[in-house]
Amino acid sequence: MKAPGCVFGLTGGVASGKSSVAQFFEELGARIIDADRVGHETLRSPHPAYQQIVARFGRGILDSTGEIDRRRLGAIVFADDKARHDLNAIVHPQILTRIDELAAHIHTQDSLAVILVDAALIYEVGISGRFKKILVAWCRPEQQIERLMSKTGMSLKEVALRIAAQMPSEEKRRSADYVIDCSGSKENTRVQVQSLYPELRKWVVVE
Repeated sequence: MKAPGCVFGLTGGVASGKSSVAQFFEELGARIIDADRVGHETLRSPHPAYQQIVARFGRGILDSTGEIDRRRLGAIVFADDKARHDLNAIVHPQILTRIDELAAHIHTQDSLAVILVDAALIYEVGISGRFKKILVAWCRPEQQIERLMSKTGMSLKEVALRIAAQMPSEEKRRSADYVIDCSGSKENTRVQVQSLYPELRKWVVVE
């Protein structure tokens, strides 16, 4: 099943520059659906996934308010392939349903909107076929490590586990319909987005 309307997928390795790319597209008028934000909502009580996750991983993943502590949960699932698979099986179908609802709502408001789903795991969970075209934000692997450690304060070991849990960035790059090189300055990234946006608009008109 494809997402409603003409929807593009934006993906890339963790700390690849994907969020900046999404921001620049939004500034040009694109409508962004942030899969990570949808996922965060899915983890919160009283969402149905909340009880399933607590039942699977135990109350040790909860913070002092009773909500799921994503850092604690992440420490478990990024060190255990089976645990990560179990979590994905719970949350991904519900995330996809919500993304479809949001895309359909945007499409109803504006049938010519450029809709981008910003999602890290498009290739990993096998949903690339849902989208009109796939855009990949890319940077050099050593930059990913530096950026993620700087952004999160994680140790090198934690960062390595998170990067290893995703498809290699170079493989995503080879699979992409469009690649945005985020290894340079933000201004360089912005110029690439500005150049690509009219191309995406043509696909919407064709659709």
